Amino acid sequence: MQPRISWLTPVFTRDESRVSIGRTGAGQCVTQSRKNVGYFAFILMLVSVLLAGLPLVAVAAPQAQLWEFWKVQNENENQNNDAVIDHGAFTDFLGKYLVADDEQGLNRVRYGDVSDADRKALSDYVDKLEAIGIRAYSRAQQHAYWINLYNAATLDIVLEHYPVDSIRDIGGGLFSGGPWDEKLLEVEGKKLTLNDIEHRILRPIWPGPLTHYAVNCASVGCPNLRREAYTAENLQAQLRANARAYVNSPRGLTFDDGRLKLSKIYKWYAVDFGGSPTAIISHLRQFAEPALSARLDAADGIDGYYYDWSLNDTQAQD
Repeated sequence: MQPRISWLTPVFTRDESRVSIGRTGAGQCVTQSRKNVGYFAFILMLVSVLLAGLPLVAVAAPQAQLWEFWKVQNENENQNNDAVIDHGAFTDFLGKYLVADDEQGLNRVRYGDVSDADRKALSDYVDKLEAIGIRAYSRAQQHAYWINLYNAATLDIVLEHYPVDSIRDIGGGLFSGGPWDEKLLEVEGKKLTLNDIEHRILRPIWPGPLTHYAVNCASVGCPNLRREAYTAENLQAQLRANARAYVNSPRGLTFDDGRLKLSKIYKWYAVDFGGSPTAIISHLRQFAEPALSARLDAADGIDGYYYDWSLNDTQAQD
């Protein structure tokens, strides 16, 4: 769920005497060829920007780019086609440690109360999923598998570093925060990041908006973790229920003096919600309760966006 840093980035070449500072990808780069000049120019620029209080980077969402290896579906139509993956251990964990916050419609996690035994049970569940040859399963089983693996791995890494105020305090570096680009997992011999699962597997193989209501980034602003694991049999109903819950909560959208403001999810991933303000509002109306749908009908465009990166922790309420 983490948007990708895409603008002012230092690029260190194989020749360590060269430092390029400028746009990554398209755009002009200003290159300092001599090691000392380049290094001190960069440090001076960085300090100047920080002291001036100016934004250092611009944020852009990762694009959906298919990882071809995971596109394979049942090369042998009968191989494991009816096999079912048991997600019961994850349902047990979620049922025990999720608590509903009715005011915000948010399911919070009792991170501080997780026992050593249940922490191990969660890690064992992630290990079990990593050991599965998932490409041999039906597409519906794969879909539920990837969502559950993403969410369980996210909980696991938060618990590993807890207490933290935000998942963005975990990992990352000078120009970004969060664990989304760390190689946390390995499935079928391929090392995976959370961004790989979301943007190279889930979004391109199952295109559309509903993935964004399923993967949870352990933040208040994110759509809810469910109190149960996703299953192939119930997945579509679960996804639509998540969408309804988020759209009808103040974390999804609000009206401020009559002006419509949305979660930044609808900005970062606008292309998945139709690509235009009109299409996004139309999507929201599909899941909005009648009174909210009527207000959306009368909305004159989108007037702003917001997001809360605070950890979805019960102790944050104290």
